[in-house]
Amino acid sequence: ALELVARDKACEHPDAACHGESCPLARGFYDRLPAARQAALALPAWDKPAVRELAAQHAVCPYYLGQELARWADVVVGDYNHWFDSSALLHGLAQALDWRVALLVDEAHNLVERARAMYSARLDPDRWQRLRRCPLPPELKKALDRVQRRWKALLKAHPLDAAAPYLVLPDDADTLPPLAEALQQAANALLTHLAEHPVPDPLVPAPALLDFAFDALQFTRLLDAAGAHTLRDLTRDADGTPTLSLRNVVPAPHLQPRLAAARTLTLFSATLQPQRYHADLLGLPENTAWVDVAAPFAAAQLQVHIARHISTRWAHRAASLARISDCIAAQYAERPGHYLAFFSSFDYLAQVAEVFAAAHPSVPVWCQQRGMREAEQAAFLARFTPGGQGIGFAVLGGAFAEGIDLAGDRLIGAFIATLGLPQVNPVNEQMRQRVDQIASLAGRGYDYTYLYPGLQKVVQAAGRVIRTPEDRGVVHLLDDRYARREVRALLPAWWAQADA
Repeated sequence: ALELVARDKACEHPDAACHGESCPLARGFYDRLPAARQAALALPAWDKPAVRELAAQHAVCPYYLGQELARWADVVVGDYNHWFDSSALLHGLAQALDWRVALLVDEAHNLVERARAMYSARLDPDRWQRLRRCPLPPELKKALDRVQRRWKALLKAHPLDAAAPYLVLPDDADTLPPLAEALQQAANALLTHLAEHPVPDPLVPAPALLDFAFDALQFTRLLDAAGAHTLRDLTRDADGTPTLSLRNVVPAPHLQPRLAAARTLTLFSATLQPQRYHADLLGLPENTAWVDVAAPFAAAQLQVHIARHISTRWAHRAASLARISDCIAAQYAERPGHYLAFFSSFDYLAQVAEVFAAAHPSVPVWCQQRGMREAEQAAFLARFTPGGQGIGFAVLGGAFAEGIDLAGDRLIGAFIATLGLPQVNPVNEQMRQRVDQIASLAGRGYDYTYLYPGLQKVVQAAGRVIRTPEDRGVVHLLDDRYARREVRALLPAWWAQADA
């Protein structure tokens, strides 16, 4: 059994390039690989610590050792991208070695957004413009200049201005193929240069050249594969820089070959409802079997309250602060202990936390911050001690809304002050319209873009409260829209719902 690890988490020399002239673990890698592989057979499992120690013993790169061991493994545990990405290692090995694969996809509700990200790309002109200012050989400079000319032609044909910072290009825009051709030529020139000059010139940023070359190739591949399921759009960033994006809206066409390559496929999650949403966006076969396993919990374990008197809509945010604070305080006074309070944004979180702390200074409060590192996240969770008290304020859909286990009295309740709906903005509105324009999905744009993704986050966050058959807790859904029939239908059937 092998645990695959991302390169940035396995790399022992992050300041070095992945070749023998730069990294000592890459130099002579294939000379030392056979002995490392032979030694691996004596280990009971190839998890991250074991592979890292083995790599250190044989002075080889732990990341690439793991990649090589994948050929020998019976069971491989990895990230979605190891199978579903366009250049996925495991999918490639399965095709090359004629593997019969049984694919198990955990937390499968996340696959929609992850797949969209895998099959989306962004072209930032600052990338090649910075490279053009470097002392590059003439042939590289010429290739990048060609990209710049094609880019300017695209912007001239599709102008952006301050009044219209977002523009969707026609699917058949004739300015895209010339730009893609220039990107392909530039990538080929850069890769040829790097292959012919393994010892980098200190004045030429080899890692930046390599990254741009790979990103350019990825962009051109995705553009070739783009169809009605992809948005092609221009956006002007806050600093005025225009960027070109390929945004995958429906990942099914990309995922279907990956799904078909597995002999058996099992997707599982606590939030795979509604079935049609996942079947449509993931491209599941028509004969997919669905099994709804009864929850191991009883309704008596979880009290669910709907706050009809609170609206968390943007226009009502200011009026909601005190009401949310009062609701949290009333529940805490009734049953002191550990709670999580979830909000739609860091700004909303900070506003409510400030109001609550001012009104109830004796209640311990700690808040999720933007960009928290792993150690800071661990410290946030460490405050949920058995028998302790206090309230952690967090963002719905963030690091503390899914995948954490605070069993027993480490967590006895949650407040969810949002429906989790994605922000209404030009990009999401275009995604909604694109879903409606696809014949087989017409009429489902709002639900697929806003409602279903939002309620999935809510159910996942509420699921932090009851983790074992012995747990008892409470969830407060703080928005009047939770009383709507179509919203309540998306909540778990075993919840006993009552209005606050």
